[in-house]
Amino acid sequence: MRFFSTKNKVVSVGFKDALFQGLSSDGGLFMPETIPHLGTDFFNSKLNYSECAVGMIHPFTKDDLTHSQLTDICESAFDFPIPIKELNDTDSVLELFHGPTLAFKDFAARFMAHTMSHFLENENKELTILVATSGDTGSAVANGFFNIDGIKVIILYPSNRVSTIQEKQLTTLGGNITALEIDGSFDDCQRMVKTAFQDTDLRSRLSLSSANSINVARLLPQTVYYAWAWKQYGKDIPVIFSVPSGNFGNLTAGLLANRMGIPVEKFIAATNANDTFSNFLNNGIIQNQDAIQTISNAMDVGIPSNLDRIQNLYYNDVNQVKTDISSWSFSDKATKDCIQNIRNEFEYLIDPHTAIGILGLNQYREKTNSKAKGITLSTAHPGKFSDVIEPIIKNKIPLPLSLKIAMKKEKNSIKMSKHFSELKDYLLST
Repeated sequence: MRFFSTKNKVVSVGFKDALFQGLSSDGGLFMPETIPHLGTDFFNSKLNYSECAVGMIHPFTKDDLTHSQLTDICESAFDFPIPIKELNDTDSVLELFHGPTLAFKDFAARFMAHTMSHFLENENKELTILVATSGDTGSAVANGFFNIDGIKVIILYPSNRVSTIQEKQLTTLGGNITALEIDGSFDDCQRMVKTAFQDTDLRSRLSLSSANSINVARLLPQTVYYAWAWKQYGKDIPVIFSVPSGNFGNLTAGLLANRMGIPVEKFIAATNANDTFSNFLNNGIIQNQDAIQTISNAMDVGIPSNLDRIQNLYYNDVNQVKTDISSWSFSDKATKDCIQNIRNEFEYLIDPHTAIGILGLNQYREKTNSKAKGITLSTAHPGKFSDVIEPIIKNKIPLPLSLKIAMKKEKNSIKMSKHFSELKDYLLST
């Protein structure tokens, strides 16, 4: 399988190169040249999660990984449960937060870490991974790559724009993990990372890669839990997926799963006040806008990178996009009300991002009267946002042990401006 750049289809690389390059040298995102259609017979077969993952990912990686090698990677990476919470006869929540950092980013981060470690096993070189995070990506990548030989990870995060627990998770590991606290927004962090990948001088002197959703290897493992959720209901019946969306990597993975054969009635791109995508669906124009700070901070993205991939999938035709995706944005007040209402009605606690997903599903039902099975992707454990949720529910949230341990550790970050020159100087000096 070859992967081309969204900016120039002539640029084409294999999976291993796409994995390690992260971003194409022309600034484009890598996309697979073909998306294999596996059909519902595959998805209806009696496979466990790792077997399903191997079947879905191997067509993209078979030139660089044997079936056995990929099996070892998937069995190691996906070793935690993925339960579904049924709210009522039609609505359910797919809990993607049972990995080591209690967020859905663990799926992709662990897959990438194990895959890169496999490729680097017999190579005598050091790889520097640059990651911009709005919260959960940083902690998942830090945990996934911690103490892996030959790899150092540098995480850029926006100062005062991640939750206290998220910050502790990504700033307290030490070792081969360094956290840069940027005086700016997530978009500033993301811009600095992208600029680094396009800096020919920097790339000639360092081996750089990325673990953001700009890396296509982030998307491939995320396709699997869409299939896994659908398999729980099966029988060729289309379902609705409501996806809390920030940088739109998670949604893009769902679109790939759909092209591979998962029947989907509609994808809902549920966003907070950062409404670039819903505006795009309304007027066909992607307008650059500054990120707005909200209580669902992992989605505080003004310019989602993966819109390039979505436009590519639909040949830059917004009307085609609208056939598969609906999108609405929701305020902090609506988010808080949803958290309280779900707790009152179902005795079930959700985080702010999951709340936005549920709001999106509710809005879709109001607009269409659809009775199809609706699955909201729950992206993080509510304990990661205790500072936001506890004032809403007026009660303390019991923290999982891993979060309690993280909260007791001392934060260790390097403060930096949002100017790329400062990042470049730092990278060349370490």
